[in-house]
Amino acid sequence: MSEYILECKNLIKNYGTKKVLKGINLSFSKGKIIGLLGPNGSGKTTFIKLAAGLLKQTDGEITIDNKKIGVETKSIVSYLPERTYLEDSMKVIDTIDFFKSFYSDFDEVRALDMLQKLNINISEKLKTLSKGTKEKVQLILVMSRKAKIYFLDEPIAGVDPAARDYIINTIINNYDSNSTVVISTHLISDIENILDEVIFIKEGEIILNKNVDEIRDENKKSIDSLFREVFKC
Repeated sequence: MSEYILECKNLIKNYGTKKVLKGINLSFSKGKIIGLLGPNGSGKTTFIKLAAGLLKQTDGEITIDNKKIGVETKSIVSYLPERTYLEDSMKVIDTIDFFKSFYSDFDEVRALDMLQKLNINISEKLKTLSKGTKEKVQLILVMSRKAKIYFLDEPIAGVDPAARDYIINTIINNYDSNSTVVISTHLISDIENILDEVIFIKEGEIILNKNVDEIRDENKKSIDSLFREVFKC
């Protein structure tokens, strides 16, 4: 039994002549919160979509729980995309039913409890909700699955600081300690205190992959400061 939930070897993804991922080698440990960090166009979302089974690699191999990407892996991967795919005409309760019908590991009681704590009316249509509240609903749906790995693409972008705090607390408190959470974000200072490991990706190549404590010990600076230095932000 591997200690890694995800492994990829020489992972390549091209769009025509454009090389987006250039031979990535990575292993994600079980039970960790991992930051996948890089500027726009670095390949973060492409990597996540490959792992979630929404794209097919050009070359190389990627496995989750020792399985090639496919039906079996989709059943253990919970994915929060950067943009919502839920229909505005749906009521909040409809989204619960939607997830329940698709995913056998969906915990309806957990989802309803989190919605109630936020005073989100399940009879409301999504189109009547603020952007921040929609983000919360979608995150609640994703985190209410009992998945082995969660991919969260920009989960706190475009929401106010109070909503960010709630979202971060939801992530921390609603995943199994044996599961892995991969967070892609630009707002590093908001999440770095919850990260166990970080990966810096630049122009489709991994330039750093280390334990957070090791980075702080070696560089004597925060992850956010190191990111700004490396990417000249």
